[in-house]
Amino acid sequence: MAPKDGETYLDCTFGGGGHTRAILERANCRVVAIDRDPEAAKRAEAFRVQYGDRFAFEPVNFSKLDKLQNEGYAGVLFDFGVSSFQLDDAERGFSIMREGPLDMRMNFEEGESALEFIKNTDEFSLCKILREYGEEPRPRKVARAIIDARDAGKISTTKDLAEAVAQAVPTRERIHPATRAFQAIRIKINNELGEIEDALPKAFERLAEGGIMVAISFHSLEDRIVKRFFKKMAGLPESRFDRSFSQDRVRLAELLTRKPIEPSEEECSRNPRSRSAKLRAIRKESVK
Repeated sequence: MAPKDGETYLDCTFGGGGHTRAILERANCRVVAIDRDPEAAKRAEAFRVQYGDRFAFEPVNFSKLDKLQNEGYAGVLFDFGVSSFQLDDAERGFSIMREGPLDMRMNFEEGESALEFIKNTDEFSLCKILREYGEEPRPRKVARAIIDARDAGKISTTKDLAEAVAQAVPTRERIHPATRAFQAIRIKINNELGEIEDALPKAFERLAEGGIMVAISFHSLEDRIVKRFFKKMAGLPESRFDRSFSQDRVRLAELLTRKPIEPSEEECSRNPRSRSAKLRAIRKESVK
């Protein structure tokens, strides 16, 4: 993003403020940060004290960033998925390794929790969600195990859900057998993919000419949406199935990453959670 003095940047996923701090420390610039997590709003208070007018925070979903007053950002950043703060807090219900209530909401003040979703869903719908959002190779078996455990009154915590799946589909893979199920349910109740699809064009509209948009994804579903949108903005076919005519495509941006940037071995060893990260970037071109 190469922050510059006097410019304003938008951090669409404030979380713990790591990216915001890096931008503010790189140049004498300003950052507007947003996040739908009420806990992120609390963490933002320390930034207001430290950086004063150079920092502003808005407690909104990034799909609603068109409601912000600012525009003409020199850079926009997205860092999708669950934050370390959410994973490490057992009460939020995101982690397989920490027992807690089955919540999984990015904003725990809105919508239904994961437990409420499991109580209200049917086996067919759950199977579809596991296949589409979790890319679970055995969705029927996992869905049946979850429904059976639910009907037997054996699911109320993250540990209960993880054990129900693990008993149904034991695996020798490195990841926990319930990882995909947790991902699928989390994506569903937070409408994560829909939020991304809504947010990307709104962010691009508010990007200044010459401004850079960066998106960090952690699984193929997120990355696919970003890749296709960035290619569309660059006037390129969105995928190998895109049969649109070249004269109908409009180039509005330059691809800065033909292939996603991935973390080095050194970064992965220092921060294991970064191992699946993929970063893509585009630069908005001037209107001729």
